Amino acid sequence: MFPIRDHNPSGRTPYVTYVLIAVNIAVFLAYWYTLPSDRALARFYELWGLVPFDFTQRGQIHGFVTSMFLHGGWMHLLGNMLFLWIFGDNLEDEMGHLPYLLFYLLSGIAAAFLQVASDPYSPVPMVGASGAIAGVMGAYLLLFPRARVDVFFFFIVFFRVFPVPAWIMLGIWFALQVASGVMIRSDDGGVAHWAHAGGFAAGLVLAFPLWLIRGGPAFWGRTHGRPPHPEATYPVSRSRIPSVRRMK
Repeated sequence: MFPIRDHNPSGRTPYVTYVLIAVNIAVFLAYWYTLPSDRALARFYELWGLVPFDFTQRGQIHGFVTSMFLHGGWMHLLGNMLFLWIFGDNLEDEMGHLPYLLFYLLSGIAAAFLQVASDPYSPVPMVGASGAIAGVMGAYLLLFPRARVDVFFFFIVFFRVFPVPAWIMLGIWFALQVASGVMIRSDDGGVAHWAHAGGFAAGLVLAFPLWLIRGGPAFWGRTHGRPPHPEATYPVSRSRIPSVRRMK
């Protein structure tokens, strides 16, 4: 189950979101197709990813920023960019371009700190924009809890797209990150669940002043938790499978 779009159009062009997506893709292509071997790729991640051991024992801090622009493969990259595409434009619309960029970077740094705190001596590099994007999702939940998000659900042979309120989709996602962080070590699962949870929480905290400026509970009272503008609508295609009457 994953989101494919929301019904929350932005009022201005999200230049920063576009640039972040472009930079992430460009950086990925620059090393994914130029490094000569898996060993060289692993060494690259060790140098530019965030290695908790290198921070706690050697004081290396550059990975808190550089790791946000690295990914471990095409699916990792495309999944992150999809989430940023869906939720980033609305937050940029509310915050403004430069404050949104600062918010994004601070969320990613906060996410990385929580991951390091969860396993400070890990030698495994952490890479990915997931922590920063989780911050975007946390802020989105605070500002637009009842915005509709279209979710693609697939179970064995059954699949369907249906809209759900953002608080359900994002709340379930956050709960899964916390539960996975408790039960699975990042070294074993390959996913930095605490970075996701930390970024999400950081996004809520960092967006809280904006929510208060908008009126806090009064803002929710005016919008009922929905976008403060008309929702986007999408055409629904009818099934081309002919119906068959049941035989008596």
